[in-house]
Amino acid sequence: MTALVEPRSETPDAVHHDPPSFDEVYAAHFADLTVQLYAYFGDRQEAQDVVQEAFCRAYARWKTISGYEDPVAWVRRVAWNLAVSRWRRARTALGFLRRQRVVEPAADGPSPERVALVAALGTLPTAQRRAVVLHYLADLPTAEIAVREQVTEAAVRSNLHRGRAALAAQLKTSDSHGVCRDH
Repeated sequence: MTALVEPRSETPDAVHHDPPSFDEVYAAHFADLTVQLYAYFGDRQEAQDVVQEAFCRAYARWKTISGYEDPVAWVRRVAWNLAVSRWRRARTALGFLRRQRVVEPAADGPSPERVALVAALGTLPTAQRRAVVLHYLADLPTAEIAVREQVTEAAVRSNLHRGRAALAAQLKTSDSHGVCRDH
């Protein structure tokens, strides 16, 4: 079995060359590798990122890599592998997103009437506001409100009457008889 990468043979008549420095390889090949990866990715920034990452990894192992017959080939392979890994992650994320609901259900904002009602309720005294909310919004009978609030039913009815009158005056929804219309 023969090795795939044979060490450089040193013959007496062969000229001995020092391995290239990292800075030399980076300066000579960064732009070329970026163009190659740009052609693959279609995104210049992504291409620059993967080539930069490949050179960072090469720098950490430069003593070993500089002894290779073609250190740029190692950097190119790492950059391509990084590009493929990013492409796979993006494809997986895109597949996940496609399986999600296409349109998020949109909730309408509160109507102007609701905003006015909430503002008007905020002006009522606490006991009246609780009585109105529990009776009209929580649909509780006056007897149950009296038990919850620890007051008499007459006090609940009085608070409801005063609360309705104050709301009618603020919202201007009373009819000609002074009775608040139900909506």
